[in-house]
Amino acid sequence: MAAVLLLSACGNSGNAGGNAGNTAGNAGGKSLGDQVKHEIIGIDPGAGIMKAASAAIEEYGLSDWTLIEGSSAAMTATLAKAIKSEQPIIITGWTPHWMFAKYDLKYLEDPKKVFGEAEEIHTVVRKGLKEAHPEAYEFLERFEWTSDEMGEIMTAIQEGQDPAEAAKAWAESHSDRVDAWTADIQPVNGDTFKLSYVAWDSEIASTNLIQYILESRLGYKVTALQVEAGPMWTGVANGDVDATAAAWLPLTHADYWDKYKDQVEDLGANMTGVRTGLVVPSYVEANSIEDLK
Repeated sequence: MAAVLLLSACGNSGNAGGNAGNTAGNAGGKSLGDQVKHEIIGIDPGAGIMKAASAAIEEYGLSDWTLIEGSSAAMTATLAKAIKSEQPIIITGWTPHWMFAKYDLKYLEDPKKVFGEAEEIHTVVRKGLKEAHPEAYEFLERFEWTSDEMGEIMTAIQEGQDPAEAAKAWAESHSDRVDAWTADIQPVNGDTFKLSYVAWDSEIASTNLIQYILESRLGYKVTALQVEAGPMWTGVANGDVDATAAAWLPLTHADYWDKYKDQVEDLGANMTGVRTGLVVPSYVEANSIEDLK
């Protein structure tokens, strides 16, 4: 999921000696902002985390920082480059994400709760889906899994495996989980079904898994549309898309939920305990967003 803030390392404001704003060993003693030119680089403007990042700039008095639109792929590439050279960097990160398995990262504390408490990923479907596709509806209503399970697919994809193949391999090696989700559901005969999702690593993993199960276990012919968050919600609300398993609530997609909640059906959380916020490599001394001043 979401945005990236390329900041620089900063000392903890509570460190003895007034070390706030600097990282141990910084060349020339440059401040956090100076090291990264006070640029905050995010992802697509439709992502709720971009709104939260803008709010954080205001709430924490980071008036010198500029939020710049970007992409998830650019963020992880920049993160990898920074970590390789042990340079300070701050990203607006989220879990589940494969980067937490690959790198030693930490969230910055958010005492003002701008990024909210832990979130959930929900499955949202179009009105009338239960009557039109009861088999798919039953499966989607049962579908729930853990961040560790999702992480297995995300890591495989990050290491170069095709998303569809990674999802298939996971389903085959966790057949007991798939059996529980599909037990006693009668397969259909080639009925068409349409999913939508945003191009976040977590949603790529979940949507490919759902597509594989719908096709291999339940007999559907599935189309999966990768779109921005706005069209994802609009498609389900208008009935052009049958379902999405990529609704981050209550914060990330709050605006879309407020707008479309009466036009869609929420089947509940397919994953709990997810989180968004500002993330840094462990070697960065900052521990709180307040330190970024």
